[in-house]
Amino acid sequence: MSSSAPDARQAVRAAAQWLALLESGSANEQDRSNLQRWRDSCVSHEQAWQKAQALRQRFADLPSALALKSLDRPEPGRRVVLKRALGAVALVPAAWLISRQLPLDVWRADLHTATGERKQVQLADGSSLQLNTASAVDVDLQSRRLRLIEGELSLKVPITSPLTIQTMFGQIIVSQSEVCVRQEVRGCRVSVYNGTVQLQPLQGAALALRSGQQVSLQATGVGPISPFDVLAPGWREGVLMAKNQPLGDFLRELSTYRPGVLRWEPELEALRVTGSFRLDDTDRVLALLAASLPLEVHSRTRYWVTLLPRKNSV
Repeated sequence: MSSSAPDARQAVRAAAQWLALLESGSANEQDRSNLQRWRDSCVSHEQAWQKAQALRQRFADLPSALALKSLDRPEPGRRVVLKRALGAVALVPAAWLISRQLPLDVWRADLHTATGERKQVQLADGSSLQLNTASAVDVDLQSRRLRLIEGELSLKVPITSPLTIQTMFGQIIVSQSEVCVRQEVRGCRVSVYNGTVQLQPLQGAALALRSGQQVSLQATGVGPISPFDVLAPGWREGVLMAKNQPLGDFLRELSTYRPGVLRWEPELEALRVTGSFRLDDTDRVLALLAASLPLEVHSRTRYWVTLLPRKNSV
């Protein structure tokens, strides 16, 4: 995958959110000005917007009720999606379709998860592999290699024969150890639960990373070692945990498990949240936040939710 692919996907998804905002009917003049600035700021932004507009025209006559109904159906398997792609494309709204534009290698991946989905697989060699939301990986046990295409994985290798995780920023060699790797646009966060793993960045020296440690693996090399966040692996049990965390950071993480758009007012960013929240019902998570914090949940649809400061009762 080229290094520009994640940036292109980010632009496409941002265009989808702008399109959803305009179609919601709640966009004001300031929103329209911000959209124009976003389009003018980068060539890839304008290209993504033109693609969004073209798809919008294709689905202009689609009844929104039918489109939203289709989103409530369980997502079929990868091969079924590929076989039915042409038929299914007529049943999804343009904004959602654009936001799901991913490179072909994601759809062709040996294993992948949709937004909000998590998956655990026992590999033939006894290793345990878990995928977080919106993730994709290729598995080649014959060459003892995994390729993390997108998202986050957790890998436990109980045997001495190492498995190598290939990322856009380098390799992680796992043997009799347990590691979590999260690949993002600018780097990979590598966290070691147990044992020791070997990092081989694209640039710079190799590094042994031990239990309780984590680093950021980037194009320029390995960042500084820091202690492992013990709350981070909660997703493996379907839990998102927070301890006095800024609400903005919590919501950005929560939004990766929700299809559609989740927005909130800037004044909510600094509120603090503590607790364990089940990821299998993110609507309930928002309801719990509204019950414990001074905020209100406004849902235009299941796929367009805005959090606002709670109005003072008179």
